[in-house]
Amino acid sequence: MKIDFGRVITAMVTPFKADGSLDVDEAVRLANYLAEHGSDAVALAGTTGESPTLTNEEERTLFQEVKKGLNGKAKVLAGAGSNSTATAVKYTRRAEALGVDGSLLVVPYYNKPTQEGLYQHFKAVNDAAGLPLMLYNIPARTGRNMEPETTLRLAALPNYFAIKEASGDLEQIKKIIAGAPEDFLVYSGDDSMTLDVLKAGGYGVVSVASHLAGRKIKKMIEACLAGDAAGAEQLNKELDEIFQVIFITTNPAPIKAALNMLGFQCGLPRLPLVDLNAGEKEKLRTVLQRCKLL
Repeated sequence: MKIDFGRVITAMVTPFKADGSLDVDEAVRLANYLAEHGSDAVALAGTTGESPTLTNEEERTLFQEVKKGLNGKAKVLAGAGSNSTATAVKYTRRAEALGVDGSLLVVPYYNKPTQEGLYQHFKAVNDAAGLPLMLYNIPARTGRNMEPETTLRLAALPNYFAIKEASGDLEQIKKIIAGAPEDFLVYSGDDSMTLDVLKAGGYGVVSVASHLAGRKIKKMIEACLAGDAAGAEQLNKELDEIFQVIFITTNPAPIKAALNMLGFQCGLPRLPLVDLNAGEKEKLRTVLQRCKLL
């Protein structure tokens, strides 16, 4: 049976107060805004959510309060990945106990496992979990690419329903789509590649840009699915400037700055990430104004 988290999943930022502490109220407010503006689900404590600098207790609070605060408006994917298999198992069990809808599991970073090591890592999480799991391949961050053959081995396991593919390699993504079981979904992990992934048979996007343009991204996906190629291409062209500017420096600094400009109180990234400089902020503001977001 196909598990469906929708076509647009927002990789949500984690709001911080002026003193750098977790702002739970703003996280709940932002999650509800996203649910009302095109997002079918939110992924918490991922790359965009600054997972490396969140404490275990902050993650627990974030998962629990956002899930409760959404009250069924959108599903919640809890980031539970680690480069320690035992920790990934522990975090996934914790997410399940908190009642979230699923977990997002990144390829183990820094220690550079072999492909067999990757398979055994994710299989151990599968065997310990009882909730839907999404794989997350982002070699630019982890230092290790999960090859299509490994992804397809994992797709055969019962709890893995999807992958967020952020390798940037369309040929690799096409191999996964072609070889995966019908109920295994492939999501673009790069906003700028969403339309290409959809045309190749992908299902949707785990998006950063949907913080700003969720409804338009959904409209683009719907146009593509309806066979309106020209309409989808036009919408993708209109979105491209947003796709580019929110990655002018390390994510999530640009999207946090954009949300702050729009009236949210997301605070600054935690060190070692830093806020945009004056020139970057001016470029961002110009794009937001040109796209009629400000």
